[in-house]
Amino acid sequence: MKNFNIAGGALGILGALMMASALAQDFPAEQIKLGSDTYARHCSPCHGSRMKNPEGAFDLPTFPKDQKSRFLTSVGKGKNSMPPWDGLLKPEEIEALWAYVYTGDNN
Repeated sequence: MKNFNIAGGALGILGALMMASALAQDFPAEQIKLGSDTYARHCSPCHGSRMKNPEGAFDLPTFPKDQKSRFLTSVGKGKNSMPPWDGLLKPEEIEALWAYVYTGDNN
């Protein structure tokens, strides 16, 4: 029974690691930089400087990493009191915002 518990625990850890790597994304540094610059210009007044202390807006560091399409739709079409950014931002800028939010402000 002891060996079974050890094997089960190891399988659980392996599964968690596989899931984490499936969610992980690599972004080019220049895309993250574009996202950071775009964020500073357009998003920081509501979501806080460097994604810290949002003024009643969504706390972006807590945005689920597995919901990219939800993020892109929310930014493009707007959500609650956030205006739609489609047409004001280029598609590559919105994608860059995702890269910035996904990786966090660690750059």
